[in-house]
Amino acid sequence: MPVIELKIPNLGESITTVTFSKWLKPDGATVAMDEPLCEIETEKANQEISADSAGKLIWVAKEGEDLEVGAVFAKIDTEAAGSAATPPTAPTPAKTEEKPPAPTPIEKEHYAAGHPSPAAAKILSEGGVAPETVAGTGPDGRITKSDAEKAVANAKPTPAPAPSPAPAAKETTAVQAAAPAAFSRSEHRERMSRMRRTIAKRLVSAKNNTAMLTTFNEVDMSGVIALREKYQDAFVKKYGIKLGFMSIFAKACAKALLEMPDVNAMIDGDDVIYHDYADISIAISTPNGLVVPPVRNVESLHYAEIELKLKELSAKARDGKLSLEEMSGGTFTITNGGIFGSLMSTPIINEPQSAILGMHAIKERPVAVDGKVEIRPMMYLALSYDHRIIDGSTSVTFLVRVKNLIEDPMQLLLNL
Repeated sequence: MPVIELKIPNLGESITTVTFSKWLKPDGATVAMDEPLCEIETEKANQEISADSAGKLIWVAKEGEDLEVGAVFAKIDTEAAGSAATPPTAPTPAKTEEKPPAPTPIEKEHYAAGHPSPAAAKILSEGGVAPETVAGTGPDGRITKSDAEKAVANAKPTPAPAPSPAPAAKETTAVQAAAPAAFSRSEHRERMSRMRRTIAKRLVSAKNNTAMLTTFNEVDMSGVIALREKYQDAFVKKYGIKLGFMSIFAKACAKALLEMPDVNAMIDGDDVIYHDYADISIAISTPNGLVVPPVRNVESLHYAEIELKLKELSAKARDGKLSLEEMSGGTFTITNGGIFGSLMSTPIINEPQSAILGMHAIKERPVAVDGKVEIRPMMYLALSYDHRIIDGSTSVTFLVRVKNLIEDPMQLLLNL
């Protein structure tokens, strides 16, 4: 058939609808096979869709439109590919040695000339190199990943001061935005991203479908802080990564979860599924919303392995590169609002899990120690749990167990 239909691909069992974010090629443009055409947004991340064939692009979907998986978003007139290919074929019969310079202007005029691939565009953007300054060696002059890497590597350090005007412009814009006209009544409307809409639905579902309660406690962080200060340099030297609070809390929770399986369980209809392992989901804040990829088998991992996995997941989350497999699963969740300055909160359960631990900011406070008032670094802990499966006594016992393991970290190291 001269005209083929392009459909939204199957992106996973849990994804049935996507948001058509934007077109990367104008309507009626001549495109090549595998050339990126558009960007779609799922509840997990953004993704580009490429052309299945060369030809003339015909728009069907509109930017911002919600589409079902399998819906047609564009068409390609493949007959236009043949006519578009005729101009480049004219110079090809002449294969004398004097003709090689001729293809150069033809390649420059080609739509792909100077256009970076998605991977190359990311490298150039991070390296601060403009695409128009890079000579593409790919098909039809396209800038490849290796071209981008070489350009960034060869970039001189002198252009670094150049971005200085940009912050000034941003500061000016920020000042203007911060100082609206007196008595302004202006407002604007923006469509929620698909990830934000999904997060909203899941949070409301958790509030409506679980018997959620929250219990609180506080933990003295003196022991953990002293441990990190004493062994941090040796830890970094041996494992190449710092020992953070999250890996210690994750290990403490994993130990307590296996001791109290109700907290590590989940409801499935009229059944309860118990887990003999601790896959702990870690809440990571990204520009597009909150994601909770799990670190699997925390009970069996070393602290360094947990820290390295957290670093990997955080980098992928920020770049929008988490796979569906990396986003799925988890038997328990930890969220740390303390990195944003939160002193206390009531975290919402991450369904279908039954409990979530909230960490908060460490603040020096006067506390009674052996009959004396001392200033100690204290943190409030919050455990939100589903009362349908976890009794109040179990939730309190679990939180106290985590508190004791954190305050005496040698129990974790000695597996006591």
